[in-house]
Amino acid sequence: MVMDVDLNQYGITVETIHRNLAPAELYEKAITRAGAQINSTGALATLSGEKTGRSPKDKRVVEDAETSEDVWWGDVNIKLQHDSFTKLRAVAVEYLNSRKYLYVLDGYAGWDPEHQLKVRVICCQAYHALFMHNMLIRPTAEQLADFGEPDFVIYNSGATDADPDIEGVTSKTSVALSFKDREFVLLGTQYAGEMKKGVFTVMNYLMPKIGVLSMHCSANEGSEGDVSLFFGLSGTGKTTLSADPDRALIGDDEHCWSDNGVFNIEGGCYAKTIDLSAEKEPAIFSAIRFGAVLENIVMDPHTREVDYHDSSITENTRTSYPIEFIPNAKTPCVGGHPRNIILLTCDAFGVLPPVSKLTPEQAMYHFISGYTAKVAGTEVGVTEPQATFSACFGAAFLVWHPAKYAELLAEKMQRHGSSAWLVNTGWSGGAYGTGARMQLAYTRGIIDAIHSGELSDVPCEADPVFGFQIPTTCPNVPDEILLPWKTWDDPTAFKETAAKLATMFARNFENYAAGASSEILNAGPQI
Repeated sequence: MVMDVDLNQYGITVETIHRNLAPAELYEKAITRAGAQINSTGALATLSGEKTGRSPKDKRVVEDAETSEDVWWGDVNIKLQHDSFTKLRAVAVEYLNSRKYLYVLDGYAGWDPEHQLKVRVICCQAYHALFMHNMLIRPTAEQLADFGEPDFVIYNSGATDADPDIEGVTSKTSVALSFKDREFVLLGTQYAGEMKKGVFTVMNYLMPKIGVLSMHCSANEGSEGDVSLFFGLSGTGKTTLSADPDRALIGDDEHCWSDNGVFNIEGGCYAKTIDLSAEKEPAIFSAIRFGAVLENIVMDPHTREVDYHDSSITENTRTSYPIEFIPNAKTPCVGGHPRNIILLTCDAFGVLPPVSKLTPEQAMYHFISGYTAKVAGTEVGVTEPQATFSACFGAAFLVWHPAKYAELLAEKMQRHGSSAWLVNTGWSGGAYGTGARMQLAYTRGIIDAIHSGELSDVPCEADPVFGFQIPTTCPNVPDEILLPWKTWDDPTAFKETAAKLATMFARNFENYAAGASSEILNAGPQI
């Protein structure tokens, strides 16, 4: 039986409050009240309105006595005065009070009870409640009855606009976070992912403050309890390589590393569905069933079958579902201390080796760099790969300076004897247009050799530019592709391209040099 909840303490006086409804009832209300539909496999299909992705330029963090010295202020964390936050909150509460009914979802962030955060979501849309039912850790009936006061409250009034006349607000969209008030206010966007990443941002501040490393990564576990973490930007293979049928999935996106080991922050998964197929991603494809949410997809009006190749609404089509929808998911979603840290990159310049072993200092440098390279686009004149750097493989969600997360990573690696690897899933034998994409079978062979321990003791050769150790042999992988300079027909072109990429690394790292130690700085490429 759903427990009542009193929202008067937030200034909310709406009488009809639906708290932690079951998915079936949320389906009914989303369909009858908001026009959602059921697709052919039983998922709830919805639209998020004008905004079909996050609004990072509209994100604000309140500056107060505590956060003033802690937060990495700049383009990621833009300052907002507390008075402005109070006004935004008032706009949100006023809108919530204008509704006939509201939805409340109480859940947890973090599977480790010692570091668990109680989160309350107050929203107007049934699909938002279902989305957070999937993404937060779902309390039992007993836990819900004894939930008490939350540690953080999300006010989702995304269907009404922010007031650009409020100081610090620059558009009709506002994503505002106050650590002092432990509140998060959404205005002018109904994109559900803002709530998920808002919770992650909160954990990215609170956890490092107590010596727990928060991470934008996936994690899995072998049959002997060995845990691996996979970091990587979009297109590097993070989801594909961590979804290993021989290993249990701890989580696909957000984790923390504490003195107890690794734990997933979330109770579910939020996956891109553009070009999704049962052949490419069978686990995700089969998870889109009753209880899952489909966002901004296009489907046949008669059969309700989804056209996953249709990007007419957005390229950023998404699905959310509880983690237990993945057959080999491990619940509770916790594991021991990681044996292997795997940094994935898709190097379209064809310079980085298929695999290299990193020292703790090199791991910190490449973790802060968060590098990948995209292939040349269709823009006129763009003929070579484009380098992309995102600090800690998730710059948009960091709160502290990237060095804070990197130092925590190195400290935990050293204490628990974790190994770090850089794995290139990109090009070999030349840059994009000349070389060839690394075969997935070879990359899987490398990952398997890392997990089995076979790659730990093989002979290595130092990379002449980047300095890391490159294994010269690997089971089920041809030796001739392991040293990248030997795969290029033109040695001079390789040296020039390697120097160019090293220069890109150095220029990017200038943004973080002030907060980084000399050990980290010296672990970068030698130009």
